Amino acid sequence: MNPNVDDWDEDLPPEPEEVYQDLVRALKRKSGFGLFFVQSTPVEADRLIDKLPQDIPGKHIEALRLVESIDNLYERVAEFVKDKQIDILLIKGLEYSLYKYEKRTFGEITEGQFSNLTSVPHILNHLNQQRERFRDDYPFCFVFLLRSFSINYLIHRAPDFFDWRSGVFELPTTPELVEQESTRLILSGDYEEYLKLSQEQKIEKVLEFKDLLGEKHQAEDSKVSLLLELGNLLYSAKESEAAIAAYDQAIHIKPDLHQAWNNKGIALSALGRKEEALAAYEQAINIKPDLHQAWYNKGIALSALGRKEEALAAYGQAIKIQPDDSQAWYNKGIVLSALGRKEEALAAYEQAIHIQPDYHQAWYNKGIALSALGRKEEALAAYEQAIHIQPDYHDAWNGKGNALSALGRKEEALAAYDQAIHIKPDLHQAWNGKGNALSALGRKEEALAAYEQAIHIQPDYHYAWYNKGNALSALGRNQEALVAYDQAIHIQPDLHQAWNGKGIALSALGRNQEALASYDQAINIQPDYHDAWYNKGIALSALGRNQEAIAAYDQAIHIQPDYHDAWYNKGNALSALGRNQEALAAYDQAIHIQPDAHQAWYNKGNALSALGRNQEALAAYDQAIHIQPDAHQAWYNKACYYALQGNIEQTLENLQQAINLSPEEVREIAKTDSDFDSIRKDERFQALIQ
Repeated sequence: MNPNVDDWDEDLPPEPEEVYQDLVRALKRKSGFGLFFVQSTPVEADRLIDKLPQDIPGKHIEALRLVESIDNLYERVAEFVKDKQIDILLIKGLEYSLYKYEKRTFGEITEGQFSNLTSVPHILNHLNQQRERFRDDYPFCFVFLLRSFSINYLIHRAPDFFDWRSGVFELPTTPELVEQESTRLILSGDYEEYLKLSQEQKIEKVLEFKDLLGEKHQAEDSKVSLLLELGNLLYSAKESEAAIAAYDQAIHIKPDLHQAWNNKGIALSALGRKEEALAAYEQAINIKPDLHQAWYNKGIALSALGRKEEALAAYGQAIKIQPDDSQAWYNKGIVLSALGRKEEALAAYEQAIHIQPDYHQAWYNKGIALSALGRKEEALAAYEQAIHIQPDYHDAWNGKGNALSALGRKEEALAAYDQAIHIKPDLHQAWNGKGNALSALGRKEEALAAYEQAIHIQPDYHYAWYNKGNALSALGRNQEALVAYDQAIHIQPDLHQAWNGKGIALSALGRNQEALASYDQAINIQPDYHDAWYNKGIALSALGRNQEAIAAYDQAIHIQPDYHDAWYNKGNALSALGRNQEALAAYDQAIHIQPDAHQAWYNKGNALSALGRNQEALAAYDQAIHIQPDAHQAWYNKACYYALQGNIEQTLENLQQAINLSPEEVREIAKTDSDFDSIRKDERFQALIQ
């Protein structure tokens, strides 16, 4: 039995024109207060606003367009209708009040989950409470032009107001309109423009996409393009999970859509799902091998996974496809730097700058590469260029401070760090750098305060804890310094400098055996750390283990041959063992490296004296005094020499100089020093030592 054609027709959805004519007839019949709800797209709503006045010429029709969130529609209507004769008031844009109020995730607001709302949006609560006032004060018809989701809101959260409806009309779309609207959205798709949209505008646009994707007349090709754009829009709103879902839908329809695979990778990266992101980029590359953006993104993913060599190859491929990709050159430089290939990194940054001269990050990283190569002046120039391009670039100001510090220009460095801090007050690296500059300027208390600020901002910043230890140690607060070093070590157990600093603090507290263990730990971490070998020698000497101390000093010298302090203290250890000829050679080496080291000249004099070479010893003491006129030990030893020679006048003259410089110490020693036995009864000598 064939179905009745008339019955079959009744099952078809009404044509748009039929629904529109039903609305027109209802509005013509209705007089006085009435509530009509029309479900339509924004474009259809605009057409309705233009067309209704033409088709109902006998009534005064006005349109109130809401372009922002409101909590009180009654007052807005009162302002709008003042001094106007109105029979029908069309209202478009009520959705803005729902977007603003809910602030839910895009997935929730676009999937019709209205039953789980915890409270009523202000505007709907207002409509519920004020419906009698609307009825009593406004003797005309309200026509709300709404999206489908907005009508669901009204049904579930403004039932009192909605129950007074005079009619609900759903304007079906036509294939032509669906195609037209889809094309408009696809062609206007622009990620940078999406970023400029407010949260409410983004939600509104998402709903446009959702409405069109749900249309039965939607063509498959357009659906794929819409899903791709929807994913981009959602990603711009930091809705990465929802973006991935959109890309996956596009890929399900069109598996070889390389743009969707690439963009899916970007969204996965944003979620920290690096391995999955890498797989997505590789899928995009399999589909389109010359997609340089996918190669570039693959490089980023590989780098984040610590696979630097593979990342380098990916950036190389991106550059091969698109040689003028400044970002690929820049990221190649970052990977090369991480691999320790500093010269190549520098070349990559320079290539990025050649392509994009105002690329301030590339100038900044060029500065870092030059600093690592010891080319301090050039590094400073690179940081200054970055600042010239981007004056509020705090990292570049911090880098400039580092370069100036390395050049010994501490006051200028301090000003650079202060500028970095002015731009970004919580830049802990700049506070740390400021502390280093203040410390070098001898402003220890201020340096300590700067390190503490760095720690306050970033409590696990091990370098600041280490430097705080140094500042406290310089202030003689060694017990507190020990706590700071321990904290640095707790955060970063292989921080060899902190182990060395801890050893210095322990030595200052007289805990040389513990200090020795700290120095050994520093050396174990960094075997060529000459300072730790040197300090180990100091601790061993303090423990009377001079032979071992000499071995430690020799190791420091082997690593750093021009380490004058190590040569000097090696001389002291040799002297303590009575090996004065070898001690003399060590002091000579220290003096060769640092000719104005008065202490080395003084101890050279002592070694020469012990070897019986008194005239040479006298010359060494004179050189020590020439460099450091207040070196009272040298004056005193000269006095001893002259006393043994029987030269009373020179003895008294040099002893007087020594006493002038250190009265209590010199007088106490001279009272029992056998070198002065030959003149002890001389009244002038007695007068000097009393």
